[in-house]
Amino acid sequence: MNTEQPLVSINNVVKHFDISGGLLDQFSFKGGKLRREKTTVKAVNDVSLFVNKGETLSVVGESGCGKSTLARVIMGLYPPNSGQVLYEGQRIDNLSHNQWLPFRKKMQMIFQDPYASLNPRKTVRQTLEEPLRFHNPSMTSAEAADKIAEVMEQVGVDPVWITRYPHEFSGGQRQRISIARGLILDPQFIVADEPVSALDVSIQAQILNLLMELAQKRDLTYLFITHDLSVVNHISDRVAVLYLGTLCELASTHDLFYEPRHPYTRALFSAIPKVGEKRAKHIKLKGEVPTPVHLPTGCVFHGRCVYANERCVREVPALVKLSNGGFVACHGVEENRPMA
Repeated sequence: MNTEQPLVSINNVVKHFDISGGLLDQFSFKGGKLRREKTTVKAVNDVSLFVNKGETLSVVGESGCGKSTLARVIMGLYPPNSGQVLYEGQRIDNLSHNQWLPFRKKMQMIFQDPYASLNPRKTVRQTLEEPLRFHNPSMTSAEAADKIAEVMEQVGVDPVWITRYPHEFSGGQRQRISIARGLILDPQFIVADEPVSALDVSIQAQILNLLMELAQKRDLTYLFITHDLSVVNHISDRVAVLYLGTLCELASTHDLFYEPRHPYTRALFSAIPKVGEKRAKHIKLKGEVPTPVHLPTGCVFHGRCVYANERCVREVPALVKLSNGGFVACHGVEENRPMA
């Protein structure tokens, strides 16, 4: 049993976005009366999870389920509406810009599109040197050059390309440079937001293997955001499943792939093609996907779940710990309903 304090933990985090527009956009006539209504996207809703030191926790779910928003809240790019984000037990979501600076060295992010995340007007040297010199003002030019060359070699980019610009590289090479930028400050924790989804399949495997190799060499901890379940199985220690900004299930990769408990997780994983399977055993969900603007009452999944009853419609399920150490938010699992 792991009794160590988690490296990163989030407690009851909520993040909503007001998309009402200007004041005039908020007024409309309904029932012969002028009413003012605000439109809110409920991106993340009361999510709690933790990431242990040295592990890779993957967050999966459909597009729009709040994966990237959650990652940005953890990294301090979005302030949460409520809840807490802690790093080694210290709360960091309420820090000022200057108070955040020490944590910027410890926490880095790799984005989905390497071309969009790299400044096209800066060479590789300038891209890597800028954060290095900012956080280490006493570092000499020679020390900075040595550090840049070391990191470039680790990610598989030839240091002689240091004067090139992003447009002179392929997509895979640009992502390697993005990874180098994330490693240049020797962080402990890295959020990788769909880091291979914009790459060719042949290049994806190279980047994934590189990330796993770097995790071993540098003792890194990853929060890996993805919708590709084959990637999840390859790289993860544990997996968190989100649906409409709500945490449905959190378990080890093995348990989730071989014995998913939440009905949504079961449907999600049933879509994975299996070698030797003559007939697909996809679980077909009923109904339409609700929007994060108008969330259902009770369990957010009840409108598509074939096992839902009146309690699911009325009551929000709590995240319950299972005997295998995983967590699930489902009244049906809690009540041991048959889910054949």
